[in-house]
This record gives sequence, C-alpha cells and structure tokens, in this order.
Amino acid sequence: MTKKELSQLYWLNREIEEQQRRLQELECMATSCTSRITGMPHSSNMVDKLSRYVAEIADLRGLIDLNIKRCFYELNRLNRFINSVEDSQMRMILSLRYINGLPWNQIAASIGGNTEDSVRKAHDRYLKRK
Repeated sequence: MTKKELSQLYWLNREIEEQQRRLQELECMATSCTSRITGMPHSSNMVDKLSRYVAEIADLRGLIDLNIKRCFYELNRLNRFINSVEDSQMRMILSLRYINGLPWNQIAASIGGNTEDSVRKAHDRYLKRK
C-alpha cells in the first residue's frame, strides 16, 4: 500500500470538515433575516432566501453522508492492512500516523526511545518493501 492510499482517511476527514463548514455557512445565510429600515413598506425575503439555499443544503448534506460512509470504508481498509503487519511496532506507527493522524514527533514520543526521523525512516523503509 502506498502513502497516498494510506492517507485517504486523513484527506476524507479534511474534506468532510470543509463541507460541514460550508453547510453551516449556507444554513446561516438561509436563515438569517435582517430587515432594512428605509421607511418604505417591504415584504420578508425569508422564504426567498430559504428556497434559494434548500437544494444546495440538501446536496451538501448528501455529500457529507457519502463521505462519512467512505471514511468508515477507509478506516476498515486501513485496519485490515495494519493488522496484517507482523511487526507490532510498525503496526503502532502505522496506526498512530494514518488512523489517529499524528505527526512524526508525537508518534516518536508515543513509542518512546525513538526520534521522529528514525520513526519516519522506518516507516518509509517498510512501505518500500511492500
């Protein structure tokens, strides 16, 4: 398995975060109603705003649900791959890096007795052999 394949869970999570941020933004735009006081009679634009954003909000929610399902698939795929690794330290490195998303310095601290460079290089050597 390549680094790119192993990193898919990380990128899916970032994508979901961005989609959720956009969803919040759309919901806020759809429900915010500030009226302008001009002295002239006017009607509420609340229904127009809502109808303009409803389809986009529904589509975005569908994309988020789809990506969450992809995350579960990726997590299961990563766990199967990691559990197939014979070396327990390498399993721990792979799990901390690709499932927990930790940087190399935190992985080295979790494992103990290693520098971040030694952990990263061991990881790279292992993936090269596979």
